[in-house]
Amino acid sequence: MTVSASPDGMWSIGELAEQAGVTVKTVRFYSDRGLLPEATRSAGGHRRYGPEALDRLRLIRSLRTLDVPLPQVDRILAQEDVPGATDVLEDAVAGQLRELGTQLSSLRWREAALHLLRDCTPEERADRLRLIGAVNIPPNTDALARFWRHVLPARLPARLLSTLLEAAVPQPPADPTPSQVLAFARLHAVATDTRVLDINIRRLATRTPDETCRPAVLYEGLVEACALASADVRAQRPPYAGEALDCFVTAHAGLRNTRDTPAFRRRLSAQLAQLAHPLIDRYWQLAGELTSASPQPTIGATDDWLRAALDAQVA
Repeated sequence: MTVSASPDGMWSIGELAEQAGVTVKTVRFYSDRGLLPEATRSAGGHRRYGPEALDRLRLIRSLRTLDVPLPQVDRILAQEDVPGATDVLEDAVAGQLRELGTQLSSLRWREAALHLLRDCTPEERADRLRLIGAVNIPPNTDALARFWRHVLPARLPARLLSTLLEAAVPQPPADPTPSQVLAFARLHAVATDTRVLDINIRRLATRTPDETCRPAVLYEGLVEACALASADVRAQRPPYAGEALDCFVTAHAGLRNTRDTPAFRRRLSAQLAQLAHPLIDRYWQLAGELTSASPQPTIGATDDWLRAALDAQVA
């Protein structure tokens, strides 16, 4: 039912509430917060609202229905008739979409984790509960990034370090399967394993004087070598000596500022075998499980292919 305004064109708080389909308490709350200014007061001290208050109240109600926070509602109303007001509303909508995306991702991870627990054996359940309990939901990759910041050489150029972390740290899927939840939880466990303190890829340069050790040259070259080998790994071709392997060896030679020779390749093959660490191997195995739907192989899979090509050549 439509309530007509009084002869003076004003509504009482009750009339405004009825017209907007809200309670008097709601109108009073928004008025007290300054979101819905009253036009005047009656002789008896009662609030009176002009016709424009109805549109304003409906806008407030719409925004609150979408869970837009009150401070943002206030800013939207304050700039309603000011250039740029659309940007304020767009920012609020974008913020709500991000928040909703996080909530939905959290629900999907919880659902997949519950399926993981439901479908495992009683003997597996305690271990899976321990793994899942150590991971935030929705998960983040902070622990994985810290893992690689420890493993990689210090003082790499910021751009190169960013490239390496982007390639080495898989992003958790927004809608995971139970097996992906398990893979990520196990990956997180590897990244936080205290044995990580024993891993130090810098040992590649232990016999090289500090002034001639060039880790940036090594990792720039490894990024290029992995890119060259990526198509072969994706196609599951057997490892072979070619441009990718040459680039791989040249990168390691560049670390020590030496030349790529047959003797160097033999030494490198032996040294890489000695430097292999089970935690690193486990990390890449789990990263592969987590990103199995991606057509792009992990750096670990590509590095394994290149090392196998080197071993085959020097055998």
